[in-house]
This record gives sequence, structure tokens and C-alpha cells, in this order.
Amino acid sequence: MTVQTRGRGSMRGVSLWFVATGSVFVTLGMLGGIAMAVSSDHTLAPAHAHLNLVGWVTMALFGIYYHLVPAAADTRLARVHYTIATAGVLAMVPGIILAALERDELLVAVGSLLTLGSMLIFVFTVFRHRA
Repeated sequence: MTVQTRGRGSMRGVSLWFVATGSVFVTLGMLGGIAMAVSSDHTLAPAHAHLNLVGWVTMALFGIYYHLVPAAADTRLARVHYTIATAGVLAMVPGIILAALERDELLVAVGSLLTLGSMLIFVFTVFRHRA
């Protein structure tokens, strides 16, 4: 893997998409955490945890990787990866909420499979773009 860094402050493309989307997700996660703390109702803690972990940490790490490995970022697969990763979070977190409220588990299953698919794309990408 050849690691190339771009100039300071020049994150763009799929790298920026991942980090910017993750930043929105963590902000929503923080707001949810504050709401739980204020209400003393932690029923939705699993959704909060997944939004912060998958929505922020994982998305940000993907973005950093793509920033450091521009050859990987400049592929159609990277854009597909972003779409699937984002769709996974957008389905999984509301799905966890529905499951926690004992309403339905289909959406969390779909979101989980999309998230797994996203990670498999990432694993493939990392091995594909090694040195």
C-alpha cells in the first residue's frame, strides 16, 4: 500500500463525504445521549451507541483511510461503499429504535446486513490497495 497525503486541509471527494456524514451522525448521537441523560430514560442506549460507533467512528475511519490512500478513493467502488455504509446506518439506527420499542426487527436486520456489506467492501478495498 502506498500512503500518499494530500496538502493540509485538502480532504475532498469520498474521504470528505465519509467524514462529513460521520460528523452529522455523531452530532445526532450526542443529542440523543443528552436527551437520554435529561430524561433518565436509557431505553434507546443501543441506538445511541451504534449511531456513535458505526455512524461516527467507522465512517470517520473509512474517510481517513480513503484520504491516505487516494488510489482507493478514486474508484467507483469507494462511492458504492459510501452509499452502502450510509444506508446501513440510516436503516440500522431507526431499526434498533423500533426493536428496542418491541415494534419490528426487519429494519435493523436490513441495516445490519448493509453495514456488514459495507465492512466487507472495506476489507476488499484494503487488500486490493495494499503495496
